[in-house]
Amino acid sequence: MKRHGDLLIVKVDELPEGACAYPSRVLAEGEATGHKHELDRGDVYEQDGTLYFKVDDGHVSTLSHQEHHALSFETGIYKVIRQREYTPDGWRNVAD
Repeated sequence: MKRHGDLLIVKVDELPEGACAYPSRVLAEGEATGHKHELDRGDVYEQDGTLYFKVDDGHVSTLSHQEHHALSFETGIYKVIRQREYTPDGWRNVAD
């Protein structure tokens, strides 16, 4: 499990059934700054609004963002969870 700004990345055993290829390696874009969390390699998938990414055997993928240290991910499948916070108006995604 790793945190990258407002994202929590968790290693999982497999992609969920029905996950579809996602057209970009951008896992999240900052609402306030326009910055983005972006992978340099790997395949990204989406299932019911949740993103997953796969790093192939023998490769390492780096997740970068202009305001955070880069994180490296070894071979495997990962689930991307957007962090949420409670406000008097209800739950919302954490703004990065």
